[in-house]
Amino acid sequence: MEPLVSLIVATVGRCEELERFLSAVARQSYRHFEVIIVDQNPDDRLDSIVARYRDGMTVVHVRCSKGVSKARNMGLRHSRGEIIAFPDDDCWYSLSLLTSIVSGFEDHPAWDGMTGRIVNETGALSGDARFDSDPGYLTLANVWRRACAATLFLKQETVAAIGYFDEELGPGAGTPWGGAEDIDYPARAIKAGRKIYYDPEIRVFHPDLSVDAQANGLRRAYTYGAGIGRVWMKQRFPIRIIGYYLLRPLVGVGVSLVTGRWMQARYRWAAFQGRLAGLVSS
Repeated sequence: MEPLVSLIVATVGRCEELERFLSAVARQSYRHFEVIIVDQNPDDRLDSIVARYRDGMTVVHVRCSKGVSKARNMGLRHSRGEIIAFPDDDCWYSLSLLTSIVSGFEDHPAWDGMTGRIVNETGALSGDARFDSDPGYLTLANVWRRACAATLFLKQETVAAIGYFDEELGPGAGTPWGGAEDIDYPARAIKAGRKIYYDPEIRVFHPDLSVDAQANGLRRAYTYGAGIGRVWMKQRFPIRIIGYYLLRPLVGVGVSLVTGRWMQARYRWAAFQGRLAGLVSS
């Protein structure tokens, strides 16, 4: 029997983007899936969108207060799948992606999870994302280059073993740690001995940052950095890994200043400050 794939989508403030995702999912070559939309909007703006897709596929629409980790946990409580994923509300899939994921698990039954990389509309790496070009298993040393929530596909047994997302981490959490919840989660799986395989041929599409998002990038860089620092200490990452990723944005500041890219220098300085603050606060 084909495994059921549960796609848990936390969403707030986006309609066109969510519809793009649902449109791509509705045309998947693999058909045994459910979409769990965890709606964090204060109104009913998504009702008509959800209604348009319910006839062609299983869509579960639930509501939740803000916080991406809280929303994903709500989705987990409603999921029934043997394979569970956490796509962003502004990402989208190629039409054969779920077929590739299910085939990967069938061909490699020892795998507890799979990840891939984020690309933009042109197929290039999206935004500031850095992903390995070589495949292999996730470790604490490489998880930063091989995992993010939108590309994470886990067996239900793995999810059951590691539990829920940390609701103190991530956008909307109401804490200083506005990111890295999607690194904390696979890191916990790694430490639990679960085998998660990274395949760079698994690609999830995601737009580059908009002009508005870039304008607000300093705050985002700081809060996400604070989440990273928090996760470093929480999961006891190796000192050499902490040192490398703590100093890397500082080197970037210097390079940006020398080349006259002032905004990029400010962004990298904010990232360093956030990482240091998260590290110290932990």
